[in-house]
Amino acid sequence: MQNQDTWTGTVTEKSRRLLDGSNLYRQVTVQTDDGRAETIRIERALWKELKVGDRLVKDSEQEPRRA
Repeated sequence: MQNQDTWTGTVTEKSRRLLDGSNLYRQVTVQTDDGRAETIRIERALWKELKVGDRLVKDSEQEPRRA
């Protein structure tokens, strides 16, 4: 997904990964309302708040936020 995308969806999975061996990245998989499944990287504070089943909203040029 690109930063100018606008979407809404439901969190289906949460994960943390060491993709480069030294930095921990927090990701969620989101099932968007139009049927796409996308994995996105999010900030730590938002990751800690979210649970599977929560709704996210992504507006153009903004970071994803809880609905």
